[in-house]
Amino acid sequence: MQTFQVNEEPIQRNALSGDLEFIERIKNSSLTGFVHSTFRRTINIQCIENGELYTIASSQVDNAPNTLVIQSASLEEWNVDVNDAVFLKNKTLSILNKLAISINQANKWESILPEYPSKHQNLIRNLIKMKEYIDFHGKAGGIKKNLLAQSLYETEMSKLIEERTRLVENELLNNRMTNALHHAVSLIGLGPGLTPSGDDFLVGLFTIINLRNSPFNTHQSFCEEVVLRAKTLTNEISYMALKKASIGKVRESIIQLVYAILNGNEADLYLSLNKVLNIGSSSGTDIALGLVCGLKANLKVGGQL
Repeated sequence: MQTFQVNEEPIQRNALSGDLEFIERIKNSSLTGFVHSTFRRTINIQCIENGELYTIASSQVDNAPNTLVIQSASLEEWNVDVNDAVFLKNKTLSILNKLAISINQANKWESILPEYPSKHQNLIRNLIKMKEYIDFHGKAGGIKKNLLAQSLYETEMSKLIEERTRLVENELLNNRMTNALHHAVSLIGLGPGLTPSGDDFLVGLFTIINLRNSPFNTHQSFCEEVVLRAKTLTNEISYMALKKASIGKVRESIIQLVYAILNGNEADLYLSLNKVLNIGSSSGTDIALGLVCGLKANLKVGGQL
């Protein structure tokens, strides 16, 4: 049997920044668990106390809910394995005796969405530009139709995603929330990727529904109802993204894009949009199209479209 030697002293790292609630949990509460999954730029931790996933992310990843960002381009060098024990000691997050992360120097970050504007000219103008840019530069294969599908499966999946997102959008535009709920649930777990395309689209949509003072802000229960049905329909990583987005907590790059759409100029819009489009394979494009859907619904229901 092959054996691996583990260092007696863990590698010490300082968190550069972190989600405020995650930092407060490390400081004042308890967190015991195990490593759920590992990737080159992220390590996901399953917390026993509340069942949620928490993430250690490399410096190439932006701030996000339940996430600590540390000064390292890759997380593979520490040989962290799935099921490794995770615990707190002296306000330090430790993974076995492999890695110890201090939060003493971490900048606190909080997911706060901008407020929906009272004037809509800038929003309408940026929304048109955003849709055109996604049509040209967005990554196909998820919500954006792949015109070069290589297999019958890809072709049929593309058709299914297109049909179901169109049904969600149509019901939202007509403020028929019960029907929209049914079609939104049908998107969960649908499509390619670690976070399936249907889930990513809903993350974008939930983000917009949670904008303060927006016409759809009164429909936050729609997001909660979708998430109640999502637990058994998708994987745990994607479920956590949906759960957090349902209460308006999303990663920093998405917030910056929403702010640019609502309040920014053309340069702001394209800069922030490119950052989101570069998330995952097609995930960023799927999220951006969910934002578009939600904003169109707000404008229609508010009488501006």
